[in-house]
Amino acid sequence: MAQLTEQTRMAAINTAATQSASTIPVKELVAPPRYPAVPLTDRKLKITVLSGGQSTEREVSLKSGRAVAEALRSLGHTVYLADINPDQLEALDLQVDMVFIALHGAFGEDGRLQQLLEDRGIIYCGSDACASALAMDKVAAKKRFVEAGVPTPRFDVVTPGRVDEALRFWSAPVVLKPVSEGSSVDCVIALDQPTFASELRRLADCYGQCLIEEYIKGPELTVGILGGEALPPIQIRTKRPFYNYEAKYLDNDTEYLFDVDLPAAVLDRIRSLSLKAHEALGCRDFSRIDWMVDERTHRPYVLEANTIPGFTDHSLLPKAAQRTGLGFAELCQRIVTLTCQRGSGAPGGLNQTGG
Repeated sequence: MAQLTEQTRMAAINTAATQSASTIPVKELVAPPRYPAVPLTDRKLKITVLSGGQSTEREVSLKSGRAVAEALRSLGHTVYLADINPDQLEALDLQVDMVFIALHGAFGEDGRLQQLLEDRGIIYCGSDACASALAMDKVAAKKRFVEAGVPTPRFDVVTPGRVDEALRFWSAPVVLKPVSEGSSVDCVIALDQPTFASELRRLADCYGQCLIEEYIKGPELTVGILGGEALPPIQIRTKRPFYNYEAKYLDNDTEYLFDVDLPAAVLDRIRSLSLKAHEALGCRDFSRIDWMVDERTHRPYVLEANTIPGFTDHSLLPKAAQRTGLGFAELCQRIVTLTCQRGSGAPGGLNQTGG
């Protein structure tokens, strides 16, 4: 009898609890309020700067990485500077808010590193894997320029088996270059037919294919793109035959001119076309677009897009940003801000409030 009485009492308690539950104020049912997380763009971050690698642009990349790391540290960010290559990926295991890529050439600029970061859901600066691969392939990029209505010099791609055919079709002067190298590595201006023939064979044999490009005589310009805006054009003057690796990174007498001796309408058109070229490739955040301008007609011709341009004291994107009043540290911060505002765009990636 005592056991039945206890069961009756518990049943009555449960019934009362069920009936009273609907009368509890809603505000007492919800979890305590949480303060909103501080957006990545408004706080100091943990950033990995990737540089070095194994490409022909390794030394330049190391310089870029050191400069970027120093600039970001000066702004109060916690920075890990890493020398990375396809067989040494430990730096990607660091728990950080984002990755700043300062890795030029193969692996860093051809989409492979970007794909690795996307697969891991890591936020990183610059163009995505597809756009990076497209820009690195000069032939694929030129085809996209043509489709978008951006003028580019006539071109052909020659394999070792097509060298004789190409020599019958093309005549010097021409420009010869590898399809997927940066910093003008192995770029040759062949002013006569013997040089054309020997260099075409050498490059086709060395790389498996060689890009032949129409030679445009005239001033060389470059236009930086930052956050969807075309920066002021820079004219490049060098005492060398053209703006090669040595002129870019070693010479101290290479001139970078903002007072370009071209009509304002031509410069405005080049800036507009630079943004169009950037968008045609699907680039984002920043890039640098290189141009030749015919000295007779003033017609501009796009050469290529650089998705990870240099960040050294000789580099052109920082010079163009400086022209607008954006110092080097501020340029790096602007890229960080653009990156964090966008997020990774990858499933499982960090959002604007961090991991």
